[in-house]
Amino acid sequence: MYTIEQTIRLLESGAFDRCLSGMYACGDGALLPYRRRLLDAIAAFRSEFGDAQEIALFSAPGRTELGGNHTDHQGGHVLAGSIDLDVIAVAAVNGTGTIRLKSKGMPMDTVDITDLSPRQEEINTSASLLRGIAAKFTELGYPVSGFDAYTTSDVLCGSGLSSSAAFEVLAGNICNTFFAGGAVDAVQIAQIGQYAENVYFGKPCGLMDQMACSVGGVIAIDFADAAPVITHTDVDLEKEGYALCILDSGADHADLTDAYAAIPAEMRSVAEALGKAVLSQTDLAAVMEQLPMLRKTCGDRAVLRALHFFGDDARVSRETQALKNGDFNAFLAEIRASGHSSFMYLQNICTYDDAAKQEVALTIALCEQLLNGRGAVRVHGGGFAGTVQAFVPLDMLEDFRRETERVLGDGCCHVLRIRSTGGVHITE
Repeated sequence: MYTIEQTIRLLESGAFDRCLSGMYACGDGALLPYRRRLLDAIAAFRSEFGDAQEIALFSAPGRTELGGNHTDHQGGHVLAGSIDLDVIAVAAVNGTGTIRLKSKGMPMDTVDITDLSPRQEEINTSASLLRGIAAKFTELGYPVSGFDAYTTSDVLCGSGLSSSAAFEVLAGNICNTFFAGGAVDAVQIAQIGQYAENVYFGKPCGLMDQMACSVGGVIAIDFADAAPVITHTDVDLEKEGYALCILDSGADHADLTDAYAAIPAEMRSVAEALGKAVLSQTDLAAVMEQLPMLRKTCGDRAVLRALHFFGDDARVSRETQALKNGDFNAFLAEIRASGHSSFMYLQNICTYDDAAKQEVALTIALCEQLLNGRGAVRVHGGGFAGTVQAFVPLDMLEDFRRETERVLGDGCCHVLRIRSTGGVHITE
């Protein structure tokens, strides 16, 4: 770690450019805005917390789900990639038994970590995540004595790019650097983030988001066991002639908790009816054999969602192999099949509470019309609201962006790059 003045000089001299190039998937000539963003964050930290003795800079990326929609919570497979949008932090140890974290444009979170038990009044707040992460590090033998941090994020909230997981991974990397000497690996940091979200924040999420944000790059993850198995792969979208676009459908996320929670609950109900805990412990043949019983016991929608699981789970291995083989057309075919399965079987496109409002469905239809058989489009992330993912040929990109923004609104189409690194201590 370095003093504020040393850090500023090193940033301006390009000392951290190699790390920044990996974070933002660009060459040295394009790094000026990213250096400026970090310098602005240092200035904001200094304004909030004064001249700390030493500071460190951190980054954690958002993520895009490339394959396996709602498969992680059933012990299945996913394919995911970290992206060039991230949350950054300037942080310093304060030794006060308190975490003080100021996010740009938000009130200060002040968390007394002398008591690390979950608090009811903190459910669904960032303070709960900070407390939960500090609690798990302390439980692992790395007591957290407190830190100050200023953060700023360009990971769009509610976009399906996992802004919450990026925040958790960021906080985990800060604790790992300051209090664990870097002894906690990227997978453990992801698991700590999931623990904080499940136990302290109150959301029963799977592990895919945190894993993709923490590990970085393009990874296939097998969640069958408690220790996820990771397979690294890669894709150069520009070389393949495509851009990865995430489109904000404009749908309202309010009151969707029950809709999200119903998916893993219904999938588990099918598994339990077959004597298993999750669907990965059984197979498609068993579901088809017991279809009459499952329809009566679990309902048709639960059975359809189970069928989606087996289809999308198998697709992940084919997508991964296609990327390894350099067969991008085969990869796109699997993406299209995943999108159709999500729409027909998983049914996470609309809640149908208000039939006049089907923003995600309309966004998918718009993209398919514009792509006209090229590229691929699918729902992105949890579904029901939020975003749609499209692989767009580069020769169509400007027309595609112009038309989607004409219909959905200015700024709705975000062109992303795949990032090679996960959560990082930039000034290490």
